Amino acid sequence: MNKPILAIPIGDAAGIGPEITVKALADKTVHEMARLVVVGDKKVLQQAMAFSKVILTINCISDPREGNYVPGVLNLIDLDNIEMKQLKMGAVQAMTGKAAYQTIEAATRLCLDKKADVLTTTCINKESLQSARVPHIGHTEMIGALTGTKKPLTMFQVDALRVFFLSRHVSLRQACDLVTQDNMAAFIDQSVAALKILGVSNPHLAVAGLNPHSGEHGLFGREEVEAVMPAVAEARQRGVNVDGPIGADSVFYFALKGKYDAVLSLYHDQGHIATKMVDFEKTISITLGMPILRTSVDHGTALDIAGQGIASPVSLIEAIRLGAEYAPYFNQNH
Repeated sequence: MNKPILAIPIGDAAGIGPEITVKALADKTVHEMARLVVVGDKKVLQQAMAFSKVILTINCISDPREGNYVPGVLNLIDLDNIEMKQLKMGAVQAMTGKAAYQTIEAATRLCLDKKADVLTTTCINKESLQSARVPHIGHTEMIGALTGTKKPLTMFQVDALRVFFLSRHVSLRQACDLVTQDNMAAFIDQSVAALKILGVSNPHLAVAGLNPHSGEHGLFGREEVEAVMPAVAEARQRGVNVDGPIGADSVFYFALKGKYDAVLSLYHDQGHIATKMVDFEKTISITLGMPILRTSVDHGTALDIAGQGIASPVSLIEAIRLGAEYAPYFNQNH
């Protein structure tokens, strides 16, 4: 069986995206997992190889079928969209924000056209995107719009721990307001369906509590009593294997040890802290509920160290590994 094709946009050219891309491609193990197609600017990648002391042969192609998928070769769809004289490493720039969006758009198109199996993203800068007037705050919203997906589903994975998120980039006050019975019911179903798409045959989902000790039956808040417990009870009546609410101070540990296949986190930082404390570099973001599969590093552009050759490619290598692992299940079940 042919290894899956992963499309990798290089992200913001002023950040560490190009650097971790060339470093990951220089790791022979990634070529054992997948066939990799990079989307970006050749000049930017050549610069990244120079300051990272990475030696690769860039093979410019127009279609993934033209790639030479062997160690030492970086197969590139060259968008030629960066003026190197204007590029300032480590700086917020409209030029790099616009170019980053173009790389994501082109890589997403490869997946929509079935020329690539997985979209594996590096890192973008929200300020640069705003400077370029890109009308999306982040990857998930951007790819959701490009694929016509109204409600993409975010899942984090590190080791055996998988975490879904009821809400993402909203204030904590707004996140609490989103804990309703209807939202809970919808996300329980979406999370279980996503796990099945990834090859988990009979998913066992846990729902984290929102308040300390899951509210102690209303003593510390009513969200669990009025929203979480009714949604879980209704799902269980339909045969869904879901438990909760379970205190957030323990549920992630139990899932990591294998008691649950995944946890539904009720707000952004609750699940982010849990996963990143297990292994910051190997925490990977996976976007589901779309016609394409997306895996991603879960770190920013690190403008403070951009261009120094010291960025770690570990997160991107792990994103490639998970993308390659899940691609056959996604393609079979989607």
